[in-house]
Amino acid sequence: MTETAPSASRELRPPPGYRLADSVRPLTFSPYDPCARIADGALWWATRTPDGPATLSLRPAGGAVVAEGYGPGGGWVVDRADGIAGLRDDLTGFAELAAAHPVVARLAARHHGLRMPATGLVFPRVLRAVFEQKVTGKEAYRAYAATVRHFGEPAPGPRQPLLLPPDPAAVAAAPYWIFHPFGVEQRRADTLRRAAALADRLERCADAAEATRRLTAVPGIGPWTAAEVVRVAYGDPDAVSVGDYHVPNTVAWALAGEARADDARMLELLAPFRGHRGRVCVLLAAAGAQAPRYGPRMPIRSFARF
Repeated sequence: MTETAPSASRELRPPPGYRLADSVRPLTFSPYDPCARIADGALWWATRTPDGPATLSLRPAGGAVVAEGYGPGGGWVVDRADGIAGLRDDLTGFAELAAAHPVVARLAARHHGLRMPATGLVFPRVLRAVFEQKVTGKEAYRAYAATVRHFGEPAPGPRQPLLLPPDPAAVAAAPYWIFHPFGVEQRRADTLRRAAALADRLERCADAAEATRRLTAVPGIGPWTAAEVVRVAYGDPDAVSVGDYHVPNTVAWALAGEARADDARMLELLAPFRGHRGRVCVLLAAAGAQAPRYGPRMPIRSFARF
């Protein structure tokens, strides 16, 4: 698929200060993601839609964002381009919550142009999240990229090389040992294959809450994986990755000056931001907040850098 003319296009009008590249970066696994690239400030994102394969281009043009879709599903992705760009992100009530904490207030002001995308597609995010379970980022990316290339199918549009994410039916039918050379043990391979077999049901979920229930009913998928999925598939601003190795420490360090915390303490500190707890975590990640490897408790005024 190498067509150079879009099958659909529209112009989006973002709010002042909107940052396209930062907002859509969660749609890429790395700068070398075979399914998505940010180049010259524009996003190129390949996916499968109910209407067929598609590539979406989002590029800044003056004060606007131009959305162009390629392939049979081009119209589908363009119709949802504002959500994919994060422009449906609802910040209602967050300013008041953020104002109650000095660190969060500073982050909200500094990153006011950052929005949370909502793709409307579950399985591509499941693919990535399952591979990220309990391994390093490097190991997860290797498994993800190798899997995409194994099932490789060129994406439509002029941006090449760009590949479509695997067809869930093909993943569900693959024996677990197919994934072994990619560094994926049987547990994660079986989890992915089970989720792929249920992909149609997962894609029909009405909202993040229903998707979370269906995802966590799949053996091998827990709260962490479900949160990683719904945060991007539905733009859920309250999704917190309970069970993450680093996030509890980051939250505790940034909000309370505590270098170490467990999930219970993290949720306690995030409780005042209910409805936007995941957004607080996103802002901390955007600021590069990290707990020290070792260190004493420090007063909260030390976090002005965030």
